[in-house]
Amino acid sequence: MNYVQIAGFLGADPETRFTSSGQKVTTLRVACNSRRSGKEETMWWRVTIWGEQFDRLMTYLKKGSAVMV
Repeated sequence: MNYVQIAGFLGADPETRFTSSGQKVTTLRVACNSRRSGKEETMWWRVTIWGEQFDRLMTYLKKGSAVMV
């Protein structure tokens, strides 16, 4: 099993949608800055959350919020 930790800032407000079967899906766009060879680069990650696991947190997550996934 691979384990990845992503720490960065939200590039947009979380987007919530529902599948045709009624399953809730929330998508987060996370920007992480890294420095390579003296150049700063921004890597974008798309994080998908299935179900109602983080509903209480969603009220606090807005564009620019710091997150660790």
